[in-house]
Amino acid sequence: MSHPALSAATPLWIGLAWLLTTVALYVGAKRLFLRRPRIWLSPILVTPIVLLALVLATGTTYEAYWSQSRWLTWLLGPATVAFALPIYQQRHVIARYPLTLAAGVATGVVVGVGSSWLLSLWLDLPREVMLTLLPRSVSSPFAMPAAQALGGQPELAVLAVLVTGVFGMLVGQGWLWWAGIRHPVSEGAAFGAGAHGVGTAKAWQMGPQQGAISSLVMIFSGIVLVLLTPLLARLVA
Repeated sequence: MSHPALSAATPLWIGLAWLLTTVALYVGAKRLFLRRPRIWLSPILVTPIVLLALVLATGTTYEAYWSQSRWLTWLLGPATVAFALPIYQQRHVIARYPLTLAAGVATGVVVGVGSSWLLSLWLDLPREVMLTLLPRSVSSPFAMPAAQALGGQPELAVLAVLVTGVFGMLVGQGWLWWAGIRHPVSEGAAFGAGAHGVGTAKAWQMGPQQGAISSLVMIFSGIVLVLLTPLLARLVA
């Protein structure tokens, strides 16, 4: 996604300063989390909160921040291609649990899109916002092109994905225990289907089996949603 108008309106040094600030905050938050692994110190939670505070405190516009920071979003493209590696590495898991993976992917896509649709109707959200929220339950590299194809805003979709993932990370394990779900395969499928990358990071903390299953369900859910986007676009047209 290119926004030449943003680059032309914003001095280069300002955009680069925010880009470096974003990267530095993430690196610092990650180091802090490694020293003190607390869920509220997760980089995916700390970094956007601190960034938002800085943006508001300095009166920086969205256009100024996004002018050079958009390149971080561009990197999601190579990240999507890199998903082929964990799929290959966990091919034995696919062969061992095909039904579990299929059920997790199908449930995640249907519940994610369906709940977003119902929530949008309940809150009477504008149509563009509703279309943006539909792919919120899959990882950003998949959610952004899906939102764009549906007629939504890819950048806003990233925010929706982040909020969904953080919420799933915070309450997911407690909800699974409350529901009596104890099997590591089921736990991993739930995190991968409902909380994508952030949930997968939590699943890896729970155990390698949970992490592997969560990774695969997250990847396949994103692929399935992207493939179904043309059909979904017709349904919501």
